Amino acid sequence: MPLPLAVPAGLPFSSLAQAALAALLSWLLLGALLPLLRRRLLDRPNARSAHQVATPRGGGVSFVLVATLLSCLLGQGRTAWIPLLCLPLAVVGMVDDRLDLPAGWRYAAQVATAAGLVAVAALPVPVWALPVVLVAVTAVINFMNFMDGLDGLVALGALVLMATAGQWIVAGALAGFLAWNWSPARVFMGDVGSTWLGAVFAGLVLQQPDAGSALSLLLVGFPLLGDALLCVLRRLRAGQPVFQAHRLHLFQRLQRAGWPHGRVATYYGLATVLLAAAWLAKQPWLLLALVGLELGLGVVLDQRQAVPFNGDGRAG
Repeated sequence: MPLPLAVPAGLPFSSLAQAALAALLSWLLLGALLPLLRRRLLDRPNARSAHQVATPRGGGVSFVLVATLLSCLLGQGRTAWIPLLCLPLAVVGMVDDRLDLPAGWRYAAQVATAAGLVAVAALPVPVWALPVVLVAVTAVINFMNFMDGLDGLVALGALVLMATAGQWIVAGALAGFLAWNWSPARVFMGDVGSTWLGAVFAGLVLQQPDAGSALSLLLVGFPLLGDALLCVLRRLRAGQPVFQAHRLHLFQRLQRAGWPHGRVATYYGLATVLLAAAWLAKQPWLLLALVGLELGLGVVLDQRQAVPFNGDGRAG
């Protein structure tokens, strides 16, 4: 049984006004934090990097803090508290950005966050399905993190997802961050932002009233989550360690083939917009058809445009 959540009525801001306020505050906060991030969390290019210039990471702290605070103050409904529930995971992500925590510690934090999201879920979760759901939530968290490897890619895709699910404050905060993160990025979100976004999206999926609605919303995230899932499956088939850093995602191989960062991010963003439109129109069959179409287009890009998938998992 879901836990009751008492949410204050909030101030009389419209959704767009809330989003605009969140965007402004996120943009201002990140601008103020950039000097500190440059000193403490500078990401220097290596063989697996898509960037060529040392760039600070951890910038996701801006939209995490702004979205969490404003959601608690202004948000209404059950989903208003999801950003706060996911905040401890963002703290772990921030520490990881700085200290590179052991994988076991990170996954423990993800499981704890997943358990909290299931505890307040509107979606009925039978006891027998609990382990599967917990693993699925942690998979969404990790997939979002895996995809954070190109300027603007996750920020734009997640912005569309949050707006689709009615999380205008989170979407607005992401828009403020995206102004700094669009190619050429002046800052990366880091694990503090990507893992938090994955958890918030998973929490929104769990707030759907039934399994069909939950699966439909999850499918809206197919451009990001599908790339990560298919890459994991291909690496497992090739006998490669799944959590070892690499450059084998489709988005990475398109960029290595010469596609500019902005073109790749826009492609993924528009693909998400199409799925979001079908979901908002309450057309599940259209949504499934579009997922199939985008999967087919992904196969074409994989075979004809992207750098070949290296069976040995090399980063180069």
